[in-house]
Amino acid sequence: MSLFDPGTEDAPAERATSEEAFLQALLDAEAGLTRAQAALGLAPAAAADAVTEAAVATSFDLRGLARRARAGGNPVIPLAADLTAAVPVEYGPYVHRGATSQDILDSALMLMSARTLDVTLTELDRVERDLARHAAAHRDTAMPGRTLTQHAVPTTFGLKAAGWRSLALDARDRLRSVRAGLPVQLGGAAGTLAAFEAYGAAEPLELVSTYARELGLAEPGLPWHVLRTPVADLAGALAFTAGALGKLAVDVATLSRTEIGEVAEGAGGGSSAMPHKTNPVRATLIAAAAGRAPGLAATLYGSMTAQDERPAGAWHAEWATLRELLRLVGGAARDAAELTGGLVVHADVMRGHLALTGGAIVSERLSAELAGVLGRARAKELLGEATRRAAAEGRTSADVLAAEPELASLNLLELTDPERYTGAATALVDRALHRR
Repeated sequence: MSLFDPGTEDAPAERATSEEAFLQALLDAEAGLTRAQAALGLAPAAAADAVTEAAVATSFDLRGLARRARAGGNPVIPLAADLTAAVPVEYGPYVHRGATSQDILDSALMLMSARTLDVTLTELDRVERDLARHAAAHRDTAMPGRTLTQHAVPTTFGLKAAGWRSLALDARDRLRSVRAGLPVQLGGAAGTLAAFEAYGAAEPLELVSTYARELGLAEPGLPWHVLRTPVADLAGALAFTAGALGKLAVDVATLSRTEIGEVAEGAGGGSSAMPHKTNPVRATLIAAAAGRAPGLAATLYGSMTAQDERPAGAWHAEWATLRELLRLVGGAARDAAELTGGLVVHADVMRGHLALTGGAIVSERLSAELAGVLGRARAKELLGEATRRAAAEGRTSADVLAAEPELASLNLLELTDPERYTGAATALVDRALHRR
């Protein structure tokens, strides 16, 4: 719960990254290790059952663990002691056997990440479906294209929605790839697996494979205590997702401005002082997340400079940062699903805005057509003068140009119709919607 971060409040990702959820992931990592050792005959089956039965987060003092974590620098040390005390005394030696704290904590971080990505991907699926619906419904809905804040040439809302969807699919694909590769961590004190040999493992690498299967994570090629590729890849995919959703958000916020009004959030937010306002709250929260995510990702990239076989500080800097990034992006995905699901599209307003410049929005087309009749130099001169006169006299470019005898052969009404100058927008929408 956080009054400072409404974008994550009550999102599935918030629950997946809660203190209780992380504690459960730590316990799952401990229990999974005992089960893996039991599967290879390195621990009694009864020990695996006992540890698994005891490894329930609600049975542990979360606040007490947090306070005691300070003494050793991480929460695994007091947790291993408490878990050992929670099982029958004869099974205590099989808790945390051969592992180092980083094995458990890194494996727990990967478990928490996997569980959070699963719910985030579900939200992205909703976003993709809604945007596909908007793209199909508005594949021919003409609207002004804008570059550097000004009207450029016509486009279609379908193409804009298809572009948003393409980014959402890019994010989904990156998160899926990272999710599939999230690895277990098991290396012992310095990444050599020596302690597991000392406890009887003839093939320590087989233990790593078994542990990975127990936790449903990937098997790493090497212990990655100071080889932080998994965290860096996760950071990059999450930051990309925030940015992809942020593009959608800033476009919606712009198009929902009072003086534009081409779209609106289906359930916007109110103002404490101005009762007439309906603010684009979902878009605002997503944009805020997109603004914060790159800095968090940068911290995680910075932690790649992890010295020796266990870093002092670089690894520790990852924990809260990764959790915040997971939570932030998961919340943004939830808000994006709500935004796209309720988005209201004002097609009539979009079409009306095409006339704001009196036909100048299709000057690119007129330039090409007039050059074929008059030559480039004369066409440029005439079109420039016509545009100025149309703006000064409150007329359209077609009206002004119609008085030119040299252009009598041209159908100026058709040439200046913005809805007839959307290029291959429709075909591009259709192509984009083939992607799954």
